[in-house]
Amino acid sequence: MEYTLARIIADHFSVDVTPQVSRPEPQFGDYATNVALQLAGRVGKSPREVAEQLAEALRQTGDFAEVTVAGPGFINVRLSDVVLKKHLETIHEGYGKPDVYAGKTIITEYSDPNPFKVLHAGHFYTSVVGDSMSRLIEFAGGTVHRLNFGGDVGMHVAKTMWAILQKLGGEHPEKLHDIPVEDRSEWMAEQYVVGTDVYEDDESAKVEIVALNKKVYQLHSENDHESALAQIYWTCREWSYEYFTAFYDRIGTTFERFIPESETAPLGLATVLEQKEKGVYVESDGAIVFVGEPYGLHTRVFVNTEGLPTYEAKDVGLSIKKWNEYSFDQSIIITGNDITEYMKVVLKSIEQFQPELAQRTLHVTHGNVKLPGGVKMSSRKGNILRAIDVLESAAEATEAIQPGSDESVVLGAIKYAFLKNRVGPDVIFDVNESVALHGNSGPYLQYAHARACSLLQKGTVAPALQGEDFDTAERSLVVKLTEFPEVATVAVTQLSPHLICTYAYELTQVFNRFYEQSRIVSDAREAHRLRLVEAYALILKQSLQVLGIAAPEKL
Repeated sequence: MEYTLARIIADHFSVDVTPQVSRPEPQFGDYATNVALQLAGRVGKSPREVAEQLAEALRQTGDFAEVTVAGPGFINVRLSDVVLKKHLETIHEGYGKPDVYAGKTIITEYSDPNPFKVLHAGHFYTSVVGDSMSRLIEFAGGTVHRLNFGGDVGMHVAKTMWAILQKLGGEHPEKLHDIPVEDRSEWMAEQYVVGTDVYEDDESAKVEIVALNKKVYQLHSENDHESALAQIYWTCREWSYEYFTAFYDRIGTTFERFIPESETAPLGLATVLEQKEKGVYVESDGAIVFVGEPYGLHTRVFVNTEGLPTYEAKDVGLSIKKWNEYSFDQSIIITGNDITEYMKVVLKSIEQFQPELAQRTLHVTHGNVKLPGGVKMSSRKGNILRAIDVLESAAEATEAIQPGSDESVVLGAIKYAFLKNRVGPDVIFDVNESVALHGNSGPYLQYAHARACSLLQKGTVAPALQGEDFDTAERSLVVKLTEFPEVATVAVTQLSPHLICTYAYELTQVFNRFYEQSRIVSDAREAHRLRLVEAYALILKQSLQVLGIAAPEKL
């Protein structure tokens, strides 16, 4: 539609313009445009005159069953059945793929849990969002490298290690063998809470934790894997990564690699020290900072008074490491919105000495996962909604309404509940709503796909549509199917999985009306209508796959 209209505008008015075309309510047509209002001033005519001229030219193409002009110059068009049939015949695997990222290398970094701590619902949410955005980019032709960055050094590690040493009665790595495999992650999370409490309440313990923090950095700098402290540290660190990997495997999210802070800290520290000599960073009260106020930001510490790199310096090292190893076209970092201002300072500092790296980095932020009633989680004192809690509560709710369902349905419920909301604001996770078989839920869409597959097994699909015109219900379904490429392009461009969710749900509603009004099996139009069902199932499956949700053929 846009191409045809642009060509007509160029022929009739000698104006090169990309017309904006929208999808109106079905009763008004298949497409609508207000381009006449945009052109009027440029061509010296009233919007209505321009619209009438464009409408007549559109009618002459023979592609439209109806072209009308409304109001001051809005044009509404309805495609002919011949054109709709041509569109339908193009629907196949990969239909609607935009080429927005064709030939581009993209880094997506998300989830980012810290070893020695538990995975909470926020990590689950970020994992789902990051995976879906990665899938959107891949759908649009991009090569995606999924990375996961976490803090295996720093004060949170020192706090946990201090509590572990108290629990073990000193540096006794052999006692770790007494902790059951299934309890390891929770055991470490408990020690983190203990260490955090004493750090805040006990001054002598705080001094010990600060000293232990230096020792952990020293383990890395000296490549110490043999001392008793090192054995405890490396064992617990490995437990964390095993725990992370098992969870990601379970939810269908894979990462090319985990990049620990210990790998980026030396590079970040060296870079900050080097750039301090060039005036990018400056000394302040024994620390090294970046002064952000001249850029409308705030000042942050990159090297503390102990000479250790902070999170900021580690992120500098991470950015440079990504750039050196991947030469990416874009690096997308997906995090909670609590570090929005933090990341602005980090990227602004990098911009001073490696501007292209900063310009190619996009920080996408989102809100918190909350329970109904707006209850927010805390990750510091241990009163958190764990990632596994979300899985188990959804599994219980699913079992109550769909006994015997496998975990693909549980994951479909959770992922869709997370993704149907625009990325940015807080997300309210209502477990009962997420698993419902009716309404805007993942299991509902999965059931819709399975029902379509069941229909396809009952008859023969027409290889191609011949002379028959569409009835009203058939036509509505085909028109909705042809909307997918437009939705996919916007979803990819804006990295907005919720647009795919909205489209998929609307598509099932249109299909339901078609199904209610149209007999399919054992009807004279069986093969004809099954061709529509086939296209519908394919587009629905493709939508679910982009969301990272399984599309089962039976439930």
